[in-house]
Amino acid sequence: MMEIMKDNNKEITNNSKQDIDLSQFSIFEKKVYEITQRIPEGKVSTYGQIAKVLGNIKYARAVGNALHKNPYMIIIPCHRVVKSNGQIGGFAKGIEKKIELLKKENIKIINNRVDLSEFLVDEKILVNE
Repeated sequence: MMEIMKDNNKEITNNSKQDIDLSQFSIFEKKVYEITQRIPEGKVSTYGQIAKVLGNIKYARAVGNALHKNPYMIIIPCHRVVKSNGQIGGFAKGIEKKIELLKKENIKIINNRVDLSEFLVDEKILVNE
C-alpha cells in the first residue's frame, strides 16, 4: 500500500526511509512514537496498552496527547491506536480520516469500533527487547 499524505507542508509516504526530527518532543513523547511505530499494518493498539508498555496504565491520556502532536502521521501510525473498548478515538485529521486509513489496512470497523479480539496487536511486539 502506498499512502501519501500532506503533513505540515511535507509529503510523507508510508514507505519513507527519511530521518525524522523529533528533537522538539519530550522523552515521554519520543517513547510513545517509538512504540507506535512497532504497530504493524492491519493491527491496532490501545492508548492503555501503550501506557502499560511505558510502565503505567494511568499514562493512557498522556499517550493520546502525545499522539495528537504527532507530526509524521504515516511514519508514526497513530491512526492504529484506539480506545480500550475498541472505539476509534480521536485523530488530528478527523475521525473520518482515521477510519479511512484503518479500512485501507483491512481493519473492520462496525459502529465506530474495532474488534480488538481480531485486530489488537500482541503486546510483545510493542516491547523493545
